[in-house]
Amino acid sequence: MDRKRFVLPLLLSVLFILVTTLSAAALEVGEKAPDFELDSTKGGKLKLSSLRGKNVLINFYVLDFSPT
Repeated sequence: MDRKRFVLPLLLSVLFILVTTLSAAALEVGEKAPDFELDSTKGGKLKLSSLRGKNVLINFYVLDFSPT
């Protein structure tokens, strides 16, 4: 299994959870998400605000490491 495939989604998930739990108030429907920055898979940095005007999907899923 390629571990690199899971790094960015895992980092996005962890960062999103940290940002939302540390913020003073929860977001309401229609409010802008807090800005954050991550390492890009293509090198450099990727900032959420740099994607303004584009559709952004943040996918949350369970990593199941139990034997099948």
